[in-house]
Amino acid sequence: MIVALTGTPGTGKTTVAEILKKRGYRVESVNELAEQLDCIIGEEDDSKIVDTEMLAEKVNFGEGLVIVEGHLSHHLDPDIVIVLRCNPLVLKEKLGKKGWNEEKILENVEAEIVDAILVEALECDDVYEIDTTRMKPEEVADAVEKILKGEGEEFRPGRIDWISEIADRIDELMRK
Repeated sequence: MIVALTGTPGTGKTTVAEILKKRGYRVESVNELAEQLDCIIGEEDDSKIVDTEMLAEKVNFGEGLVIVEGHLSHHLDPDIVIVLRCNPLVLKEKLGKKGWNEEKILENVEAEIVDAILVEALECDDVYEIDTTRMKPEEVADAVEKILKGEGEEFRPGRIDWISEIADRIDELMRK
């Protein structure tokens, strides 16, 4: 079974993947797989461009459960997709602390606001989303394990609505 652990950059994918790896799960990185299988087709703003179609054709995970981490993992024909989400205002701060330039921060915050990765992921049959905003990484890993055990109905898509939350915040600021 292939499980995609995806989401906008800065939502906690790599950290959660490392915790799951320490808990005994087999975890693979999309970026590492793309390099190993020669599926990098260019570079833009210090980021590698991955040919996800080629990668999906070349990759063979064999038997058993594998968690594939990366914001492109939902393009690899997974059985389950888990999208990590983060409040865009918090995400902006996180990406700023990572030293990202303003344009790249804005691009990723906008993608999170409009559910870009979730919308792409919904092409798969079995999709979940976890709001990582106020969760510790270990709690997010616990939620992932809950989903893997078939007990994650509370994480079905549709409960996270950043547009409404941000609109409420703007209304509140306008009233001041």
